[in-house]
Amino acid sequence: MADRGVDMLALPKEVKDQLAELDLELSEGDITQKGYEKKRTKLLLPFFIHTPVEAPPPAYDAQAPGPSNASGSTHANAHTQAPPPSSSSRYRDRRSRRPHRSGGTRDDRYRSDIHTEAVQAALAKHKEEKMALPMPTKRRSTYVQSPINNCTPPGSVGLTPSNQPDCFYFLRNSLHSSSSSEDEGALLRQSSVGAGLGAPAPSSLLQPPSLQSPDSWINRSVQGSSTSSSASSASSTLSHGESKPQPQPSQTQAQPQYKPQYQPQYQPQYQPQYQPQYQSQLQPQSQPQHPAIADMLAQARIGLSENSGPPPDVLAAAPQARGSSQVDRPNNPPVVRGMSRGQSRSSMMETADGVPVNSRVSTKIQQLLNTLKRPKRPPLSEFFVDDQEEIVEVPQPDPNTPRPEGRQIIPVKGEPLGVVSNWPPALQAALARWGATQGKSPALTALDITGKSLYTLTYGKLWSRSVKLAYTLLNKLGPKNEQVLKPGDRVALVYPNSDPGMFWVAFYGCLLAEVIPVPIEVPLSRKDAGSSQVGFLLGSCGVTLALTSEICLKGLPKTPTGEILQFKGWPQLKWVVTDSKYLTKPGKDWQPHIPTANTDPAYIEYKASKEGTVMGVAVSKVAMLTHCQALTQACNYCEGETLVNVLDFKKDMGLWHGVLTSVMNRIHTISVPYAVMKACPLSWVQRVHIHKARVALVKCRDLHWAMMAHREQRDTSLASLRMLIVADGANPWSVSSCDAFLNVFQIHGLKPEVICPCATSPEAMTVAIRRPGVPGTPLPARAILSMGGLSHGVIRVNTEDKNSALTVQDVGHVMPGALMCIVKPEGPPQLCKTDEIGEIVVNSRAGGNMYYGLPGVTKNTFEVIPVNALGAPIGEIPFVRSGLLGFVGPGSLIFVVGKNEGLLMVSGRRHNADDLVATALAVEPVKTVYRGRIAVFSVTVFYDERIVVVAEQRPDASEEDSFQWMSRVLQAIDSIHQVGLYCLALVPANTLPKTHLGGIHIFETKQHFLDGNLHPCNILMCPHTCVTNLPKPRQKQPVGVGPASIMVGNLVAGKRIAQAAGRDLGMIEDQDLIRKHQFLSEALQWRAQTDPDHCLYVLLNAKGVAVSTATCVQLHKRAEKIAAALTEKGSINTGDNVVLLYPPGIDLIASFYGCLYAGCVPVTVRPPHPQNLAATLPTVRMIIDVSKAACILTTQNLMRILRSKEAAATLNIKTWPTIIDTDDLPRHRPPTIYKPPTAEMIAYLDFSVSTTGMLTGVKISHSAVSALCRSIKLQCELYSSRQIAICLDPYCGLGFVLWCLASVYSGHQSILIPPMELESCLPLWLSTLSQYRIRDTFCSYSVMELCTKGIGTQTEILKARGLNLSCVRSCVVIAEERPRLALTMSFSKLFKDLGLSPRAVSTAFGSRVNLAICMQGTTGPDPSTVYVDMKSLRHDRVRLVERGAPQSLPLMESGKILPGVRVIIVNPETRGPLGDSHLGEIWINSPHSASGYYTIYGEESLQADHFNTKLSFGDPTTLWARTGYLGFVKRTELLDAAGHRHDALFVVGSLDETLELRGLRYHPIDIETSVSRAHRSIAESAVFTWTNLLVVVAELCGSEQDALDLVPLVTNVVLEEHHLIVGVVVIVDPGVIPINSRGEKQRMHLRDSFLADQLDPIYVAYNM
Repeated sequence: MADRGVDMLALPKEVKDQLAELDLELSEGDITQKGYEKKRTKLLLPFFIHTPVEAPPPAYDAQAPGPSNASGSTHANAHTQAPPPSSSSRYRDRRSRRPHRSGGTRDDRYRSDIHTEAVQAALAKHKEEKMALPMPTKRRSTYVQSPINNCTPPGSVGLTPSNQPDCFYFLRNSLHSSSSSEDEGALLRQSSVGAGLGAPAPSSLLQPPSLQSPDSWINRSVQGSSTSSSASSASSTLSHGESKPQPQPSQTQAQPQYKPQYQPQYQPQYQPQYQPQYQSQLQPQSQPQHPAIADMLAQARIGLSENSGPPPDVLAAAPQARGSSQVDRPNNPPVVRGMSRGQSRSSMMETADGVPVNSRVSTKIQQLLNTLKRPKRPPLSEFFVDDQEEIVEVPQPDPNTPRPEGRQIIPVKGEPLGVVSNWPPALQAALARWGATQGKSPALTALDITGKSLYTLTYGKLWSRSVKLAYTLLNKLGPKNEQVLKPGDRVALVYPNSDPGMFWVAFYGCLLAEVIPVPIEVPLSRKDAGSSQVGFLLGSCGVTLALTSEICLKGLPKTPTGEILQFKGWPQLKWVVTDSKYLTKPGKDWQPHIPTANTDPAYIEYKASKEGTVMGVAVSKVAMLTHCQALTQACNYCEGETLVNVLDFKKDMGLWHGVLTSVMNRIHTISVPYAVMKACPLSWVQRVHIHKARVALVKCRDLHWAMMAHREQRDTSLASLRMLIVADGANPWSVSSCDAFLNVFQIHGLKPEVICPCATSPEAMTVAIRRPGVPGTPLPARAILSMGGLSHGVIRVNTEDKNSALTVQDVGHVMPGALMCIVKPEGPPQLCKTDEIGEIVVNSRAGGNMYYGLPGVTKNTFEVIPVNALGAPIGEIPFVRSGLLGFVGPGSLIFVVGKNEGLLMVSGRRHNADDLVATALAVEPVKTVYRGRIAVFSVTVFYDERIVVVAEQRPDASEEDSFQWMSRVLQAIDSIHQVGLYCLALVPANTLPKTHLGGIHIFETKQHFLDGNLHPCNILMCPHTCVTNLPKPRQKQPVGVGPASIMVGNLVAGKRIAQAAGRDLGMIEDQDLIRKHQFLSEALQWRAQTDPDHCLYVLLNAKGVAVSTATCVQLHKRAEKIAAALTEKGSINTGDNVVLLYPPGIDLIASFYGCLYAGCVPVTVRPPHPQNLAATLPTVRMIIDVSKAACILTTQNLMRILRSKEAAATLNIKTWPTIIDTDDLPRHRPPTIYKPPTAEMIAYLDFSVSTTGMLTGVKISHSAVSALCRSIKLQCELYSSRQIAICLDPYCGLGFVLWCLASVYSGHQSILIPPMELESCLPLWLSTLSQYRIRDTFCSYSVMELCTKGIGTQTEILKARGLNLSCVRSCVVIAEERPRLALTMSFSKLFKDLGLSPRAVSTAFGSRVNLAICMQGTTGPDPSTVYVDMKSLRHDRVRLVERGAPQSLPLMESGKILPGVRVIIVNPETRGPLGDSHLGEIWINSPHSASGYYTIYGEESLQADHFNTKLSFGDPTTLWARTGYLGFVKRTELLDAAGHRHDALFVVGSLDETLELRGLRYHPIDIETSVSRAHRSIAESAVFTWTNLLVVVAELCGSEQDALDLVPLVTNVVLEEHHLIVGVVVIVDPGVIPINSRGEKQRMHLRDSFLADQLDPIYVAYNM
């Protein structure tokens, strides 16, 4: 490798110059790679330091085509003294270093070799290795541009070297860089540590050890590695020694066939090679005279090969915060934790809990966790102070922040404006003079698209046409004698950039007619970027008329009828064509009126603000004239000169020099339009050469384009130029373009002193311009500033760290006749100190006067009176804010470092968007994105600005390349600017909104980003790094029953105890029935005898037809037959468990009573789904196994399914218990009907899968069944004469009770609607309610959601069909969760038109320990709603707030507490009662609570804890059941039936479901509600945590190209509303989030599927 043994710093200057020239030739394609290497080696040969042993090239290199590695890396490191790349980065570097001609790249204005070098050096400190960031996972079909072979299908991670899991990169590094010979190894190690740790020149390595203590080394390493941990930066320096490779066999082993599963196969391959490595490293002889270095190496190398060592950090930490955490890292003992020495670490991936995991997702999350373990930028303050207000963390001011120290600035005066005798009294007068006296003199030459001259407009023609237009405008627009335009009216000028002649005539015609021209861009479509803002400008200026050319008018978008489209936000315009043939020649006696210039507006120039609004800066006639005079004096314009103008002639410099000042001085302007520049970038240089032009007006972009194309033209000469005005010379990055252009064109006669940068703004117009220099005088000095200082608004000359330096050139002196000073950009306009950056303000007659039509904004900009440090005004005269940020340098030279609109204020520091763009572009190779297509802006998220970078990705960039580039940009920006990026997005080529000259419309891009319309193809979010103002995490206080828990009567600590009760069950009227038949089986027999033909059940199908019914006697007889079958076929003993496997229907009810008649215990189970046996059959099997069922009752169909081949593929079908088919029953009755000896015996088992994925079965006794049925009967007033409709799943909980038990107990008729029938006929449930005139109905949330989403929009059609819901008195949603207020309200609103009463919809609440706790009955007050503060809720407190308060959460009462139920709110930790409106666990005392859990092992402790618990103080005798739900009781003002104040129970959420994050308690539903609101394409979402990371899964209902838009929006909304950083965002297809029968999300199942990589996500983003 050519520069391995060369000290690049010590090379003589001429050799460095020759090397630089060589590099340039290579990059421009003038020399082949081979020739380049040959010449370079020859140049470096004399300076080569010979090492004792020459290491052969690593075997790794022989495998990929492309230039040899030596050349590749020497080319990359020609300028930078960074160490050569490590072996792991070779694979990429080799591809990236092919010589490619940069002629195709366009906008290189930000290119700076110095800066590129700085960025490379910064990245070299990080030594980017293979980034340890987990790459996002993207589904193959997703909207990507990269070629198909670059996409990795979901299953095949690790097939190519580019996306092996990162642990393999670590392994390979250590393989390749292990056993070098000792002396060479020591030498290489020294140099590498020096290079990698930011050490000084090699000489310092040789200082005696006493001068370099380990501490100094470590500290240096900490400062040097700007974002990576010291271990990773040290490790990254090791591999570039490229010591001897392993012998041949191990080389082949090091390249195994990577298969998707990467578990055991690596163990044998890597095992033998580890031992010698560790041993050799720990042997004493490899530690020569630098113990500190050797120690660090040993640590670093172990850290490298041990995969659990932290990967390189992308989460940059600021230098101050780093020291403490990393200084002690080298003291770790050099042992691989918990493993024998030889064992390979990669063979066992572990989660944070130490659970082995074999899944790609978890590997990536593990990596992500590792990157998050590092300290963030400001260390978080210790703990949350439990205060009412949650305070955003305010970073403490850093005492080392640089502060301005200079004296207060003195305003700077320009030279006086000279008075010239023949200067015209007004600009129009100048035109009149030249038109009359110099009519043949050329005024303007326009070019065609090829760059050839199209036409030349003489001063005579310009004058005569302008007069014709003025006459036409004033006299010929309306009907006879009616003047449409009056002097002072505003007129829009709409001309394309390719037609300067028409524009000149229109502009001067307007001036002569004394109407005010408002030049704007030609609208191209209705949806132009920023078009509505232009409409705002036209509106605020009161424009009603637009002038345009015939060609332009034809090109405007039209409606189908041929009229011009009404553009979005534009006022109604009348269009006037100004081509000569349509103009009227005035009579001999008509002359335009040319008054002396006064303060009336002459023209209005548009200006877009940072917020995207477009305002019009009005320039008065006298300001326009004075400005022309000042420019003439400053630029020394002479009559008859030639000027080449490449700028837009409608505004800014293009207008001021190329249209106004040029006419004043009778200059010949050659206008080169943008389109010509695109086709022929050299055209302006050729025009200067052909016309011997004296002045050229360009931007850096034009300089760059000309350099790119200059080889095509050898004979151009720029010697005639006396001034090359660089319009964007105020951009700090212009300096490199100017230098490079001078280097290339100096041989073509360009003189260094003619380059004249200038600073301008629409408000202050020309602020400063460098005067053309005298040949031979020294060029002005440059300022080399520290970027750190700039971010604090202070000027500090950069001395120490050249990586974060900004080189700026001056923009000359203040304009003639102007006064200028620098004031603070924020707050009152206080004068800055001399070493402070501030906004330039100017007082001059030659500046804008106001924002037209916007007096409020005008005052803050155009009438600023600077004040001194005491706040006293420094004078009377008003200044104009220029929007430019800068300072006054030596010799009163003005320096500009940025613009207000490009300013990003992050955590109190200022960053310039242009600087960030420059840094991003300096990250090589820029083959991933287009140079000129990068937007940088900030968005406000969580009380601070966050920086977003959006770039257009090249179509040929692979996923890997893009991700690599993005991660390096993060590092570079962090290193150089010390600021974290919030989001980096790559979008497909040509999709960002453009401005008219091809730049990026920043405001529209930002809007697209915030609206979720950007459609990125790659995105990287880094909220963990840059969000440093999160509230402090809460420290839980120790729990104990303290003195505050004093009870006085019914008060706890001064508040009423939070308890409530339903009314008494009492003895009700059918006492006989209750006394005689305390068992439900007896109640059915009694009904069959006393009222045999009373119909209890009607089952409907999808068409609403009753397919089966059951009277009391039919049900009884069928139950008897089933009991007989059980005893005969099943040989069942009393008390055996029997599984009932039926679709929802009457068979299920009959089988239930059959079991009771036979004395067995029924267990209802949802049947498997025939189309999805693999997923649903195991649950059935599990319940059968757990319940130890003796037999299964089912239908013939289901029996076939259980024994089918499909079922056999899922599980062993030979082990089913006895299956009895109830379609074929014996004819006879059982000899006896069983009667349980006591009511405490188990009636049935209720099995249900909870939302946390737990399968729990509870035992329900006969007495609980009776009490529950009685309670429901009382609450809902159910009698034999009543009808209710049930649309619920009948397998568990209250759904089962209502479906199977309540009718038999109360005698009412139940109309059964299986919820699955709604899928084929959505209105079935509602039409049943209407048809049967049902008063009470019960449904689930899933049914309500189906109706809301499916038929909510069809209410008119349903109404026309006669659907009427006015009969419904109560519609109760049965659930075991917090009421879904949004859903119930939208259901009520949508179906209000069908007569549904808004009071009808209510909810019920039950839990596993008690199936029914609340249910809205027929009497009693309506359910109340309260608003609680979410911040307090996270602290387990309830704070009631008003509706609409920020961070408020509406909660609805869960229905009235059922008769016989007592509720108390308890602190789950102390088990003491809580006061009113306190959040705690809901405990229940009720006769219908379950008797306990039914478990295989009979875990008595679990059972006792949940079902029979006592309070720790207060009432220690009552036994309570713990529901596991958090809630609170609030006494309301409403009265219940007995006239007492009503106590409402509010359920907040399940305790098992809550997420503990940052010491606070979050309820998933709250985060999910926020996520679902974030974007219109999110259909549903679910959240869970995984090792302290918050994972958000969102279902995408839009097109897949929206997938990546969701990532930043989801991150933003969770951060804003919940103060949490999302760790992983997973975008999946609709329907992926699993839901149980009650419509509750199964978040734990989702989590397991995610970790097992079974979701097939569209996109997985790992937020850094």
